[in-house]
Amino acid sequence: MKPDGTVVIVGAGQGGVQVAASLRERGHAGPVVLVGDEPGLPYQRPPLSKRFLLHPQTPIELRPQSFYERRHIELRHTRVTSIDRSARRVRLADGDTLAYDHIVLAMGARNRIAPIDGITLDGIVQVRTRDDAERLRTRLQAASHLAIIGAGFIGMEVAAAAARTGIATTVIEAIHRPMARAVSVATSTHVADLHRAQGTTLRLGRTVVRLDGDRTGAVTGVRLDDGSLVPADLVVVGVGVTPAVELATEAGIDVGDGIRVDAFLRTSDPHISAIGDCAEFPSVHTGAQTRLESVQNAVDQARCLSACLTGATTPYTAVPWFWTEQFSTKLQIAGLGQSYDESTTLGDPATGSFSVLLFKDGLLAGVESVNAPADHTAARRILAFGKSPRREETTADGFSLRQWADRHCRNQDRTAAPHDSADARVGLTADIR
Repeated sequence: MKPDGTVVIVGAGQGGVQVAASLRERGHAGPVVLVGDEPGLPYQRPPLSKRFLLHPQTPIELRPQSFYERRHIELRHTRVTSIDRSARRVRLADGDTLAYDHIVLAMGARNRIAPIDGITLDGIVQVRTRDDAERLRTRLQAASHLAIIGAGFIGMEVAAAAARTGIATTVIEAIHRPMARAVSVATSTHVADLHRAQGTTLRLGRTVVRLDGDRTGAVTGVRLDDGSLVPADLVVVGVGVTPAVELATEAGIDVGDGIRVDAFLRTSDPHISAIGDCAEFPSVHTGAQTRLESVQNAVDQARCLSACLTGATTPYTAVPWFWTEQFSTKLQIAGLGQSYDESTTLGDPATGSFSVLLFKDGLLAGVESVNAPADHTAARRILAFGKSPRREETTADGFSLRQWADRHCRNQDRTAAPHDSADARVGLTADIR
């Protein structure tokens, strides 16, 4: 792309904002237009299901207005409705059109709508936007019984926040343990015990048959497959997301589980790239096309893409990492170890501080650290370096992940993406979505 070319970024989440910031950091002189369909300044999503639910004064804006003004980043509060690839123009919902030299698709994902009878009753909410979180906060203040459908990260984070308000809370999950798609049995068990100790009821291995309501159309309960009824005057639905690929599909761009990109995050159209939750990329860590739902992935891809657009030829290879915070517990995950076949636990879960090392075919694939930040940092170093301790090493008395990393990954720390300076990095946190 030419140095003074126009870049249109579709999506004003953390990935989109990071692209704009990194382009300016790397000296791109052409117009940068950031198009987002929500009013106000771009903001972080991770706090919405955590601290923001309890503390509305929590600052979540990514940058102040002056940041965009000083860097000549144009914010457009509207929606891109179509892409004319032959003319290289996008049409906006407000009727305007924009010419582009390059488009970055960073639309993220949207909440999956559960096909449940009664899903349109009053008192049923989801958490994706700031408005969603504010609506849920207001309803929490008046509700007496909360039911959460889905024990993924969002569901368990909302449950932790709700427990602090004293509201009776029940989490319903079809799988027999919480966060099963993302973490090991040991970590999942620890999280379940943590929530039960705080008074949350977990109905695991149960599916929802329907949502009951009263004559006014307000939800009154959740009927389960065993015939039982969970009373609820407030229901949060968190059953996953679907990538926002419609714009790409309508433009004739290749789409699979997400918008398909190559190692340099380019789509089937060389003038269009995609990053974040909506993009399916060739992962060096899985050896396959992969789509990740995390802030970290969106931010690191944004930095890599900005480097590529300004002349670099570095493929995307960042180590995936995620986090969630529930009560006073912080879980940090490095790597992709969900398909592990062996594991080792460092530390004692009873103390509330431990790490689970996940191995696949004899190699370290991921590390889940509960209140063990040193282990998390060491895990990211090891996974980035491409070495792996043997599982039998990790079972020895006194084994330290940090010490192993110091011995075997010396003089090369590749945990940080090399594409631009830390000052330009917008994404300060990352979590799984």
